[in-house]
Amino acid sequence: MAAFEGSQRCFFAFLLSVPTFHHYRFLGSLGSIVIKCKDLRIIQLDIPGMEESLNIAGSIEALSTLDSITLMYPFFYRPMFEVTEDGWHSFLPEQEFEFLSSVTNEWRLSYVNKDFSVCPSYPPIVTVPKSIDDETLCKVAMFRHGGRFPVLSYYHKKNGMVMMRSSQPLTGTNARRCKEDEKLINATLRAGKRGYIIDTRSLTIAQQARAKGGGFEQEAHYPQWRRIHKSIERYNILQESLIKLVEACNDQSHNMDRWLSKLEASNWLTHVKEILTTACLAAQCIDREGASVLVHGTEGTDSTLQVTSLAQIILDPRCRTIHGFEALIEREWLQAGHPFQLRCAQSAYSNSKQKWEAPVFLLFLDCIWQILRQFPCSFEFNYHFLIMLFEHSYASQFGTFLGSNENERCKLKLPQKTMSLWSWVNRPEELNRFKNPLFEANSLVIWPSVAPQSLQLWEGVFLRWNRSSRFLDESYEEMINIIKYNKELQVKVNMLRRQLAELETDDSTQDDDMLESP
Repeated sequence: MAAFEGSQRCFFAFLLSVPTFHHYRFLGSLGSIVIKCKDLRIIQLDIPGMEESLNIAGSIEALSTLDSITLMYPFFYRPMFEVTEDGWHSFLPEQEFEFLSSVTNEWRLSYVNKDFSVCPSYPPIVTVPKSIDDETLCKVAMFRHGGRFPVLSYYHKKNGMVMMRSSQPLTGTNARRCKEDEKLINATLRAGKRGYIIDTRSLTIAQQARAKGGGFEQEAHYPQWRRIHKSIERYNILQESLIKLVEACNDQSHNMDRWLSKLEASNWLTHVKEILTTACLAAQCIDREGASVLVHGTEGTDSTLQVTSLAQIILDPRCRTIHGFEALIEREWLQAGHPFQLRCAQSAYSNSKQKWEAPVFLLFLDCIWQILRQFPCSFEFNYHFLIMLFEHSYASQFGTFLGSNENERCKLKLPQKTMSLWSWVNRPEELNRFKNPLFEANSLVIWPSVAPQSLQLWEGVFLRWNRSSRFLDESYEEMINIIKYNKELQVKVNMLRRQLAELETDDSTQDDDMLESP
């Protein structure tokens, strides 16, 4: 049964991962269909007979261009494993708030968005300062792009500083202000403390946004806050970068200069560096400067989430565990309204450019891999876990990454009609595949290097279909065996130490008896 479940999963993963791009050719009566998949693999099917080839090609095209989300495979998938955990209820806001309320009483849960009327892309429940009422939140929402008013992203237990996230303020060309917005943001500051606003746009782009009704926080109205602009690219620039990178990785010319030139021209590692640098800045403001932080770009659904979630990986050891990382993805990506349905539509292979397509989540996972590589003992999960998340964000039999926000997922009734990814991942037999054998709990803040020589191409994603991973797999297995053997030796050492201590105790007792005897 388990073997069938595995083969079934592989077959449907293949069907799910086919984008709208494929082509076919005929040589005599043999038809060849070349399929380029969302997980970046390229497959060639050689099928005897022209009619059969055309029929199969037509079926693949139809399955890869479905008109409705409800026709996608997650709505028809029925698991063949025993469901012991309902992943849809594993990471509820109330559960996260229990941990927060155990260390501070300055925050509250707000249900102001329970019907998604205040902010369509926010979840029904958000965490806000206790001193701010719902009426104030409604006024602030009208001043923020898409209604995304500032909400709590992270509380730093070490010093009580916080990280908030939102969208841009709608200041416009008239320098419009909102005293309720100022009150909300200032409510996060301690007496005599300053805060930092990290804008993920360049100053030029932020200024240009004013002409369209957007803008940024004016110093005159936010005197206790210092604004820092850190440019992180988005949308088509990121998508073009991914396409160029995959093209470089598929280049079979074996020319070193050409390969290095194409890799550099893709700018992929530059984007990784920009994101990591900004996340380190946010973490530094909180941990070393002892200041609270507000992060936003334009919509607050892309680069903002990259920065807030990576900063938490740096600061919070809980987020470096499997359960904690899953909770982070739920809280900072799914519930926070990252539009997965738009961003992860076609991957790198497509014959039509999708306006809103962008590998935002893949870049985030790449940044995590870079940190994991630099701190191999600080993460409970391994790189297989990250690759699995990449694959399921683009194509999955589970409903977790369907839709672009909680509002859409409620309308689609995903918890009732589809299975959660976490229900499958968190089974013990699956979890064992994703555990890092080197893991040792590290309660410290970890500071990744963003120096050019410290960042590497993620071969596990971008080169895994182009060259054999046999030697990497063998070395990984050998590492596991060495760690297992080391643990066995450690058990023997501890046993021998106990035996030695018992013998020394017995010898000491005999010596005392001899001294006491006449």
